[in-house]
Amino acid sequence: MYCKLTSCALMGVDGLLVTVEVDISNGLPSFDLVGLPDSSVRESKERVRSAIKNSGYPFPVKRITVNLAPADYRKEGSYYDLPIALGILSCMGVVSQNSLNKCMVAGELSLDGSIQSVKGILPIAITAKEAGLKQCLVPLDNATESALVKGIDTIGLSSLKETILHLNGDLPRDISPFNLDNYTNKPIANDLDFIDVKGQDNVKRALEIAGAGNHNILMIGPPGSGKTMMANRLPTILPNLSFEESIEVTKIYSICGKLDDKSKVITSRPFRAPHHTSTPSALIGGGQTPTPGEISMAHNGVLFLDEFLEFNKNVLQTLRQPLESKKVTISRVNNTLTFPADFMLVASTNSCPCGFYPDDRRCQCPDELIKRYLNKLSGPLLDRVDIHIETKAIEYNKLTGASGESSSQIRARVEKAIEIQKKRYKEEAISFNSQLSPPLIDKYCPLGPKEEDLLQAAFNNLNLSARSYHKIIKLSRTIADLDSSNKIKLHHLSEAIQYRLLDRHFS
Repeated sequence: MYCKLTSCALMGVDGLLVTVEVDISNGLPSFDLVGLPDSSVRESKERVRSAIKNSGYPFPVKRITVNLAPADYRKEGSYYDLPIALGILSCMGVVSQNSLNKCMVAGELSLDGSIQSVKGILPIAITAKEAGLKQCLVPLDNATESALVKGIDTIGLSSLKETILHLNGDLPRDISPFNLDNYTNKPIANDLDFIDVKGQDNVKRALEIAGAGNHNILMIGPPGSGKTMMANRLPTILPNLSFEESIEVTKIYSICGKLDDKSKVITSRPFRAPHHTSTPSALIGGGQTPTPGEISMAHNGVLFLDEFLEFNKNVLQTLRQPLESKKVTISRVNNTLTFPADFMLVASTNSCPCGFYPDDRRCQCPDELIKRYLNKLSGPLLDRVDIHIETKAIEYNKLTGASGESSSQIRARVEKAIEIQKKRYKEEAISFNSQLSPPLIDKYCPLGPKEEDLLQAAFNNLNLSARSYHKIIKLSRTIADLDSSNKIKLHHLSEAIQYRLLDRHFS
């Protein structure tokens, strides 16, 4: 008596098909599980045994061997409870082998036979579709998530007995539909709005440019100047995710088990704000079996690092490579996994431990302490931040003055600039000006003679690096897009250069 069916394991943000083989033979009663299972998979033997009995079916008193192939990849999690149980029941003749062909099966069993949800169903369903399978048998709570994948039928099931009836054709379940219109093209409920921010027009302008071109931004200023307040409102001027971007983000949240119980799909830009005591593993990702960190959770969204210079210097330096490559690769003895990390970095910090430097009347920090504090802001890291902006203390007349623009007004300009970029780069593998490579900069960002002279003077006077030189041109392109200008003009370039002044001030 032999049965074979298909399940899936997770490798980073992707799935790996796992063949579950079940063999039942005469001999001393035993239940052996092979194929490099971890402790959570080995425990499935007791869950499967009880679930089968409590669903009203006899458990075979024979020699049972279950193999999870490929045997050289460690299997983790509770995905294999349901396929193991169905494999045993198929060997007993309760379920036909033919009904399990072309099916991907995953789910955790309770002792009473009910099926519990598992993490990472979306990448599993995508892998099943790419493998040419026709149907996904998944827990009912995961059905909406799996139904995001078009081209494969999703069947949500609540119990082992219901699964058996469905496979035998006695209780056909409807294919779980998914209507993306229920989740997109709707205003996102958010109490935050830029209209609440008084003053700081230059900083709001910088955040608008950052949102329009997906540029990284660093705000430096005294406490109480509105840095955190404005950063928290940045998502309100960003467009919703496209369907493709939504799938990418939802995969990551699915793997981490962070999906909303109601929506099961991420449609708004992620906004992650880890505490400054975070470890490198929490920020970058890691663990014995690597899992995504905060920078991957912020993929296609915003990573806000408040109190930037309070982070451990080693933690800050780990950001350098992901900021450049837009991905993070984590190597362990068993495997090497790559997670996406295309995020917009928004950082805010004080200029010294007390926050009031260079105001001599209020700052009492020794010069050596200030120097050591600012040294965390290394040149290579500063190079990777497109916009540096100083926030100044707000004057009283600004606090009592008229309100500024609302988030909806700013968002309209941002969306217009993003649409210009999408049309411009439709033949390229990029979407934003910040993603331009040097060859593409030459192609899409030509400068006139006057603009060339200004940039050369800035490069020499500010001691800019080659990376900073390219950052200025990319910023200029975004400012020109906000101005609906086909060409980068002198005032666009001048404004972009303003946002690199910290290269000199903090060098």
